[in-house]
Amino acid sequence: MTLRSAFLTLFLITLSGLGGLVASWLHTPLPYMLGSLVTSGVIALFWSDKIPDGYKFPMKFRLLFMIIIGVMIGTRVTPDVLRALPSYLSSFALLVVFVVAAHGMNYVVFRRLGGYDPTTAFYAGTPGGLMESIAMGEEAGANIAILTIQQFLRIIAVITLVPIGLSIWYGAPVGSASGQSLARVGADLHALPLVFVIGVVGFLIGKAIRLPAAQLTGPLLAAAVVSVTGLIDLPIPQWVINLAQVVIGTSLGMRFVGLKGRTMIKAVGLTVVSVAAMLALGLICALILQPLTGLSLDVLLISFAPGGVTEMALVALSLHANPAIVTLHHILRIILTVLEMGFLSRFLPRTANTDTPNTHEP
Repeated sequence: MTLRSAFLTLFLITLSGLGGLVASWLHTPLPYMLGSLVTSGVIALFWSDKIPDGYKFPMKFRLLFMIIIGVMIGTRVTPDVLRALPSYLSSFALLVVFVVAAHGMNYVVFRRLGGYDPTTAFYAGTPGGLMESIAMGEEAGANIAILTIQQFLRIIAVITLVPIGLSIWYGAPVGSASGQSLARVGADLHALPLVFVIGVVGFLIGKAIRLPAAQLTGPLLAAAVVSVTGLIDLPIPQWVINLAQVVIGTSLGMRFVGLKGRTMIKAVGLTVVSVAAMLALGLICALILQPLTGLSLDVLLISFAPGGVTEMALVALSLHANPAIVTLHHILRIILTVLEMGFLSRFLPRTANTDTPNTHEP
């Protein structure tokens, strides 16, 4: 990263952090992530000409904060959580049905309503496995620009709508919107170096054994082992958690650089239809499972909401749902999606799609 890029990244994070503060004052759900996402998204959409050509938000920098979030979630894994796993088998089984049904619905939306070619519609419609979908879609000849837009809009729409929808559902602000804290009382900086060490070791192991979303799941599993055994205490201060949300939100918002005009409007419209259908399906699954699992409706809904693993784990933390159980569901969702995508892709015609939408339309 050049010095200029580093200063620009710091400037964007600072502006987005101010957006997070404003969202916090307004008592919005998940304020630091959503506020920073909206702020950086507005910058990317309307002031992209001020951003130097070729600039991309540094993913290695984002990785550090994803590792912190992974460790924090892992500390929530307790012996009680492990003992309760067999009671969630019905939920895991229904998740298989959810993945297949959601992918099928999305294919119809993108193919029939959006008019995308079959390959692009197929990979844009996967209810998980963002990076895997983009990589496999590019190899299969999908329109990579449209595919990327739709996949990121899916995540952004879900992490925006789910906490707001739950606030409306209960008739009052929930989670972070009601002023609840994500951090443990009295947490300071003394354990932060150890958090990084355990997180990085977990990430490297997760990457070596090819865990899905290894930047999150690797640190999560490493911290879970430490937490369950009771060997080490890993408290993380509130301001570190807030900063992690700002960085993740800023990185998502900057994905909108250069995306203007009818292409973006069309993609947003299709996302609304697609995400609404998937959330409705997730709510049906949650209603079915609630009497079988004993879990609350909001935990089940978050577990089936097709956002990114990191982002939905943050939503779970914000709503004080157990993030470990939620994350287990999302890891399984990604694994199932990748397996299903790999199997069904054999029946797709290979597309030599060199069409790229004009993202600078008036």
